[in-house]
Amino acid sequence: MSKKRPLILVTNDDGINAPGIRTLIEVMNTIGDVCVVAPDSPQSGMGHAITINDALYCNSIKVINGDPHTEYSCSGTPVDCVKLAVNEILKRKPDICVSGINHGSNSSINVIYSGTMSAAVEAGTLGIPSIGFSLLDYSLEADFAPSKKFVKIITEQVMKNGLPKGVVLNVNIPKLNVSEIRGIKVCRQANAHWQEKFDKRTNPLGREYYWLTGEFVNEDKGEDTDEWALKNGFVSVVPVQFDLTAHHAMKELNMWDL
Repeated sequence: MSKKRPLILVTNDDGINAPGIRTLIEVMNTIGDVCVVAPDSPQSGMGHAITINDALYCNSIKVINGDPHTEYSCSGTPVDCVKLAVNEILKRKPDICVSGINHGSNSSINVIYSGTMSAAVEAGTLGIPSIGFSLLDYSLEADFAPSKKFVKIITEQVMKNGLPKGVVLNVNIPKLNVSEIRGIKVCRQANAHWQEKFDKRTNPLGREYYWLTGEFVNEDKGEDTDEWALKNGFVSVVPVQFDLTAHHAMKELNMWDL
């Protein structure tokens, strides 16, 4: 009897037509049976937002001249997509969920804003091994081809070995040719932040408005971080936990006069 092919849920935050998810689908079709449930429009920076005050719409899309798989376009957020896929669309729980490939970095502090990673985290909370993939290239003409090798290696390793309970992977890939990438490093999240500014402007009607800008500041000099790995030509893999309890602080807080 032949072994059943794994069921793979694919999603993202850049929208179902983004080139990054097209690359991810291509790779996943070589590994298992693919179901795509992704936002119908870009949802970058949505974090773990869910839709509660509006209706959600999910439309089946006919795949033309592509590998056999199913696709659904969702009006909601990346997290909505995962919830709908698991609870309404799929007949069984997927064996793995992959999210991305995101346009741009989700390393360091960016992970908490990322819709790409929030989709992976949501799947993780449902007991599904999950990975978020990002490429350090914001260009609309970004070349995702060099990512394929590493996406496949990491996905297959997760499927072979599983992940620790309560953990998902945040994978970032440098903007380099395959021959220039030095390997894969398991890292910690760099202690960095955004020095934010707001560009204040006035529209033609005289109403003030703001554009968020800022500078990424990395003061973490450790050579075991995702930022170090990426700057030195490595793919970074950070295990992310969704239990937000600061366990190390509990002893101190229990000494308070509460």
